[in-house]
Amino acid sequence: MLYAIISEDVPNSLETRLQTRPAHLKRLETLKAQGRLLLAGPHPAIDAPDPGTAGFTGSLVVAEFPSLEEAKTWAEADPYHEAGVYAHVTVKLFKKVLP
Repeated sequence: MLYAIISEDVPNSLETRLQTRPAHLKRLETLKAQGRLLLAGPHPAIDAPDPGTAGFTGSLVVAEFPSLEEAKTWAEADPYHEAGVYAHVTVKLFKKVLP
């Protein structure tokens, strides 16, 4: 089943986010290599491809997990979550319709 992991950043978390990014991306690459990652990316704080010092307001990951509990466990172990970048993480079932 697919799950959407919707994360919201704490204010002024850009520096911590940048320091933690390699570990965060490593976990996403593992999901990708397993064929379980549908999409992943951050939410820029401003309407620009590169928000610069404005940073990000959160992230979205859509990936396949055996269960909701396993998706939640994976999300809680995210380096961004452990480093305090995320203020709140929501994990929800996701049904891909398009494309």
